[in-house]
Amino acid sequence: MRTIAQLTYIPLSEEDPIEKVQDLLEHLAQYDVDIEVGYLSTTIIGAPKVVFQVVQDLYDIMALETNHFRFQVDFLSPSKDH
Repeated sequence: MRTIAQLTYIPLSEEDPIEKVQDLLEHLAQYDVDIEVGYLSTTIIGAPKVVFQVVQDLYDIMALETNHFRFQVDFLSPSKDH
């Protein structure tokens, strides 16, 4: 079973927000998920437990490294087909 999460991260108090977003994208590469980078969001596809762990890890990193941010997560229901 696999699930899909669409992630939108917006660093609100950074001079170079693109750098912060790029850092998180590089961090995503260590997980066993498929990654689709879009213009305004990133989609990850993987086992539900892994996807939820990724979301938690990213939030923890953002909370440590960014003063103010917006992190929006949308989940699609699990799929056996994907």
